[in-house]
Amino acid sequence: MSEKPPAAEAFRTPVETVIIGAGPVGLFQIFELGLLGISTHIIDSLPQAGGQCTELYPDKPIYDIPALPICGAQELIDRLLEQAKPFHATFHLGQEVTEVKAVEGGKFHVATSAGTRLIAGAVVIAGGVGSFQPRHLALPGVEEFEGRSVHYRVRSAADFHGRDLVICGGGDSALDWTVALCDRARSLTLLHRRAEFRAAPATVARMRELVNAGRMQVLEGNAAGLRKDDDKLVGLDVRTADGRDLQVRADHILAFYGLHPKLGPIAEWGMELEKRALKVDTEKFQTSVPGIFAIGDISTYPGKKKLILSGFHEAALTAFAIQHHLFPEKRQYLQYTTTSPIMQKRLGVAMPDDGHADSI
Repeated sequence: MSEKPPAAEAFRTPVETVIIGAGPVGLFQIFELGLLGISTHIIDSLPQAGGQCTELYPDKPIYDIPALPICGAQELIDRLLEQAKPFHATFHLGQEVTEVKAVEGGKFHVATSAGTRLIAGAVVIAGGVGSFQPRHLALPGVEEFEGRSVHYRVRSAADFHGRDLVICGGGDSALDWTVALCDRARSLTLLHRRAEFRAAPATVARMRELVNAGRMQVLEGNAAGLRKDDDKLVGLDVRTADGRDLQVRADHILAFYGLHPKLGPIAEWGMELEKRALKVDTEKFQTSVPGIFAIGDISTYPGKKKLILSGFHEAALTAFAIQHHLFPEKRQYLQYTTTSPIMQKRLGVAMPDDGHADSI
């Protein structure tokens, strides 16, 4: 992973392809383009690669990645970064793309909030739901504790061992962490505004087993206020659904209220939108603007499924479309990494001496 020094960012750097979004699909796009000999710069508003996988649920297991029966979200990101290493993409992290504008020669001027200026032959938008931030706990004085005792993601489960925890929310993240931390916490309370949960039924069932075993409690209601002793969080005031006011002991509060997605500047770049997503075709995954492509959750087309594995497929087809867009006179070949000496050279692996190399 490389970063350009700040002094270089003011210049308009010519690049073949810019990828906007360093989540799993954006990272795989580096790999697919690299196999075709196309260099990339990748930009993300978050300070690290990984998107939602890293920011919101790094320890959450994923079960539908081909050939990996179970894979942690951060593990998946680490594997994708390792896979992309041979192609030496330039990363611009902690920067929001503020402008994508067509310029002469069919190229695009891409500008970021940090002053990066790139001239790209093609642009891939792999920005998930757009720029996003977790929905915060709406209580007076919460800012004082955010990052210390009030959290919107779990960076390390070990931080909560032996603690009094309150987990707020009723979706997958809240229930997953409730189950994962229950045996490690000194006490654990799950707070949700209603009796029904939006999480996987098996996880909800496991949570109910823990409640019945007396290892945690569930409260139906809303957070009403923070309780503190000097500058230390000691509890949460709760207004229950039946009108009672309770005080719950808490060293740490984990609030999982989902994301607040924001398309932001993307909506101003002149591409056709449908329900806050970018319309693409299913041959090239090109938007209504030639040379700008969209993959992953931010794209939409008939039959679209918002799955990581679907995004990987989209990235593969997009790479071929970009190759044709950048080099329309060049004949395209479908090559295989198992036999192509050109691809194996790009990957930095030795060609097996079996006499069956492809010709180009």
